[in-house]
Amino acid sequence: METVKISAADVKKLREATGAGMMDCKKALVEAAGDFDKAIDILRKKGQKIAAKRADRESTEGVAVTKINADKTEGVAIVLACETDFVGKNESFVALGGQFADIALNHSDKESFLAADFGGITVAEKLIEQTGVIGEKLDITSFEKLEAAYVGSYTHIGKIAALVGLSSVVDNADALTKDVAMQIASMGATTLSYKDFDPTFVAAETEARIAVIEKDNIELGRLGKTLKNVPQYISRAQLTDEVIAQAEEAAKAELKAEGKPEQIWDRILPGKMERFISDNTTLDQEQCLLDQNFIKDEKKNVAEYVKSYGDVSVSGFKRVTLG
Repeated sequence: METVKISAADVKKLREATGAGMMDCKKALVEAAGDFDKAIDILRKKGQKIAAKRADRESTEGVAVTKINADKTEGVAIVLACETDFVGKNESFVALGGQFADIALNHSDKESFLAADFGGITVAEKLIEQTGVIGEKLDITSFEKLEAAYVGSYTHIGKIAALVGLSSVVDNADALTKDVAMQIASMGATTLSYKDFDPTFVAAETEARIAVIEKDNIELGRLGKTLKNVPQYISRAQLTDEVIAQAEEAAKAELKAEGKPEQIWDRILPGKMERFISDNTTLDQEQCLLDQNFIKDEKKNVAEYVKSYGDVSVSGFKRVTLG
């Protein structure tokens, strides 16, 4: 049987089409007797075999990517995951993540994105193909879409990506969204406002947090160290008008017991009430974006920072991360 001669140009063409290594491309072309389409199919089947073998592997490394449309009203954030940091930092792998993000921008959910066309095959099939090329399990582990009057983003060293949407377009909206997206990436807010919390969640979290602090205080007391403050509450959602009024009366009673003249109480009370609210809203400060201290100026919270740009508010946000 006559052996089909495989040219370097054919190997190069197949490599460009699939991203497979030169030797793999040459072997596939030889097996396919020079048939280009058959060679591609051979490489894809190889990818399927490798993907099946590595299906139980963990894909905890990779790259987080964002993409914003031209008029900045839609954004997408995805994670293209792999098994090792070595692959995750590879330029071609990062470029592949960018290509996937370009396609993802035109889809509203992960399912339709995976079924989308990628050069004649679906995105899902491309992941399998590249698993065969790279030799590691590849997966889209996160897909988040955001629409708003103005959408901005921030990506932290390819490991964490955040999208933020504004209610309206204002001057320097790009700077504003970058700062807020950086806050989201850095501080890991899970919700926009304390108003989004379910009362049952807040009640359970309050009980759990108080129990932890009380347990810590037993050990601190044993060591003769300063005890932690045990809060009554953990969220602004619990601070009703009645609770605030009671706290103010308690603060006044404290000032009276300290012998402070009543005529100066108005200068002292605001600071005491601010401290009371701060001590009793720890859940908000951790998980609610607008209630977190702004990382670039901790004298104000994120809501106050956003307000400094005018008549605008944060309408939503998304965050994706490796692992």
